[in-house]
Amino acid sequence: MAQNIPKTQKVAIFHELNGPIKIEDAPVIQPDQLKAGEALVNVKFSGVCHTDLHANKGDWPIKPKVPLIGGHEGAGIIVAIGKGTETDLKVGDPVGIKWLADSCLKCSFCRQGHEPNCQSAKLSGYTQDGSFQQYAVSFTRHLSKIPEGLSLADAAPILCAGVTVYRALLNSGLKAGEWIALPGAGGGLGHLAVQYARNCGLRIIAVDTGADKKKLCMDLGADKWVDFRESKDIVKDMKAATPDGLGPHAAIITSSVGAAYEQAMEYIRPTGTVVAVGLPPAAKVSADVFFTVFDSKKLVGSYVGNRQDAEEALDLAAAGRVKCLYKVLPLSELPNVYKDMHDGKVAGRIVLDLSK
Repeated sequence: MAQNIPKTQKVAIFHELNGPIKIEDAPVIQPDQLKAGEALVNVKFSGVCHTDLHANKGDWPIKPKVPLIGGHEGAGIIVAIGKGTETDLKVGDPVGIKWLADSCLKCSFCRQGHEPNCQSAKLSGYTQDGSFQQYAVSFTRHLSKIPEGLSLADAAPILCAGVTVYRALLNSGLKAGEWIALPGAGGGLGHLAVQYARNCGLRIIAVDTGADKKKLCMDLGADKWVDFRESKDIVKDMKAATPDGLGPHAAIITSSVGAAYEQAMEYIRPTGTVVAVGLPPAAKVSADVFFTVFDSKKLVGSYVGNRQDAEEALDLAAAGRVKCLYKVLPLSELPNVYKDMHDGKVAGRIVLDLSK
């Protein structure tokens, strides 16, 4: 049963790459217009991710559609489901719209849990309109049900930032008690990575700068702190932070600076893994081939997460084991949020209230 759906809504949209973000009135897809497999979600809150800014700027080799309503951390309530849809979800369920809006679930990638790598994948706020709108159409098979006890605002940033760092930790292959380096540990993704790493039983070297970020990271459970601005030799200091002086077993790089990858390839220990998460525009990684082979080091990419990763990341947040630090702003503030993101002025995460 569908609820009463308005005919128009507020959306944040840009009409050309690198064009201005405009708050406009737009039509709402009505229940009888939904296709089988689709649901209409009344988005209450949406997180803002650096990917949204990259989409607006057209930074990446694969360009988004335009015009585009961005956003892929949308938390809301299902208000309608397309006729003929086979799903356990129902009208009234709280759900999350993630970066991966849909995949075929039939190909070898999907069957092995690599759903983001599906060649038919649809991407929220990139190849299709996302969650910076009050009523968003998404796909039931990839909507994540938000667990009881987790508010929609708290859930929103977990849907991308949380899932992404949680999957990256799994891709590091580390076991409890091993050491992980987290550059940018005091940032939006980083402070979540610290918490998920602690829940995985890992020993944590937090890398960032400033007394406030040091306190945050240590309060969240980091074992060691390295201030990259104070360090005279980051490679030496990272190795020294581990008891045997060989360096961490892995590093997760969420930075948008390419140099962070090359530094990590130097300071991880033999057999260590650098997990690439951040996507600096046009960045290249240069590594010494001899020592990469001689020390059996690995550089692996980690691209968001699958449906199971999302469920596990949300469950940890619902259990109170992970808490994202965020600021709630109205949708109308999105243009200013993008400017602050570009200028490096955003601390923690931003969550938009779609009712304002």
